[in-house]
Amino acid sequence: MNDINKKDTSQSIIRTSRGFTLIEVMVVVVILAILAGIIVPRIMGRPEEAKRTKAQIDIKAIEEALNLYKLDNGTYPTTEQGLEALVKKPDITPIPQKWREEGYLSKVPNDPWGRIYLYLSPGEHGDFDLYSFGADGEPGGKGKEADVENWNM
Repeated sequence: MNDINKKDTSQSIIRTSRGFTLIEVMVVVVILAILAGIIVPRIMGRPEEAKRTKAQIDIKAIEEALNLYKLDNGTYPTTEQGLEALVKKPDITPIPQKWREEGYLSKVPNDPWGRIYLYLSPGEHGDFDLYSFGADGEPGGKGKEADVENWNM
């Protein structure tokens, strides 16, 4: 092979791998800024919707733990035993005989508004009622302030 051909090939590789020009980088930055300007306000304007979704997910997870508790012990924890029965073995009757040593939840979460989830067993709407009073902390409400309830999901 000829040294001139090797030199031409290496120079063409160098020319094609130079990188981005300033204009190309600026175009990408402008596009990202436009997208951020459109998307961020939509996401930031929905914190209550995100909290409601988190509450629904928490309630579903707690429901699954309650169902496992019932599968092992034959009944759901009583209202007096509460959701804490999913974390540590209750010492209030009825004492579960087949309670899992590792528990059913690592901890009982608070709702996204910083309050405890409310639990009744037996419930008015089924075997148990599990709910949060939502953003306003009061029963009822509509829209963003509406309660999040296991029987309405």
